[in-house]
Amino acid sequence: MIQVSETAKQKVMNLMTEEGFDATTDYVRVGVKSGGCSGLSYELDFDNKMGETDKVFEDNDVRIIVDKKSFLYLVGTVLEYSGGLNGKGFVFNNPNAQRTCGCGESFSL
Repeated sequence: MIQVSETAKQKVMNLMTEEGFDATTDYVRVGVKSGGCSGLSYELDFDNKMGETDKVFEDNDVRIIVDKKSFLYLVGTVLEYSGGLNGKGFVFNNPNAQRTCGCGESFSL
């Protein structure tokens, strides 16, 4: 399960609309790929198609899809959004990460 904070929900809804997606029928695709200064990095995109091995979640009215491989790294993660002067954008609070880089965009287990 991946959770979505209220601030992340508002930002996701706005961005989906701006990019021509419908938040009631389309998805936020969250994933993990090799790379970044800590070994693994997060991916976040919008999608209107679901793959055969994707897992689907809904939290705070946001529909999320995660591929099977990435799911193992993301269980229990909370997607948040940090705006303002020192804001980083979307932030993944991942309880599985043992080490993260300074920018928060990559992690290791």
